[in-house]
Amino acid sequence: MEEALYKHNFTFKKKYGQNFLSDPNLLRAIVSDAGVDGDTAVLEIGAGAGALTRALSEKAKKVVSYEIDKSLQPVLAETLSGCENVEVVFRDFARESLPTLEKELKGEYLVVANLPYYITTPVVMKFVEESKSCLGLTVMVQEEVARRFCAVAGSPDYGAVTAAIARRGSATVTRYVSRTLFTPRPNVDSAVVKIDFTAGGFAVESEKAYRETVRCAFLNRRKTLENNLMSAFSMPRGEAKELLRQADVPGGARGETLPPRALGRLSDLLFGQRKELFL
Repeated sequence: MEEALYKHNFTFKKKYGQNFLSDPNLLRAIVSDAGVDGDTAVLEIGAGAGALTRALSEKAKKVVSYEIDKSLQPVLAETLSGCENVEVVFRDFARESLPTLEKELKGEYLVVANLPYYITTPVVMKFVEESKSCLGLTVMVQEEVARRFCAVAGSPDYGAVTAAIARRGSATVTRYVSRTLFTPRPNVDSAVVKIDFTAGGFAVESEKAYRETVRCAFLNRRKTLENNLMSAFSMPRGEAKELLRQADVPGGARGETLPPRALGRLSDLLFGQRKELFL
């Protein structure tokens, strides 16, 4: 990989958060963590120099890899030579329509990526909120972000993104990765997180109502959920108290103490009482 980068006079661009992996054992481990096999279609965001892309191509049925930096075209042409099951798309994934892309993929798929740190949460949330045929994501992220993705209710790392992910599936850290394995070396360590949309998760009456309930719960972490309900939905105190009673939420509870399923019950009750807000 490094030889190809040097040969084609590639320079790393900080604006794209480019920190490439090349350790073959780690790359194979990530592919294994994701559960990629010969029947799997894979979507990768951030091909980089193609090291993970090639590792994926050795196991997957098909790999569609997005790369925003067009100066990597000659590098990838060399590093992915012979990978007939790989399609590299030189566009900004953040600007893509996921419903349109999923139609083009024609079936279920996995996301596997060494995500640039600056787009980690927006990209993950794009799949959490919009995907219909994604089976899950296995992504390299900052260790701090990994803790947030996998946090439990009541912990300092628990927040809106945790609750959003938990509604769709389960999130676990599969391995921790030292900053020394990246080129160039970032300032933080990383972790591989597997978000499985086929395990865990739960149904709600309205996804919009759930998103708004989660937003409300973490609107002001220093305030009680009762007060946040009043602020977010212009709700009289008596109505907020009754809603929380029906949801079996203790008086004086704060949003960050409620597990995702409890937030789901609350959102269903809210949807039933104020359906017009979420249609």
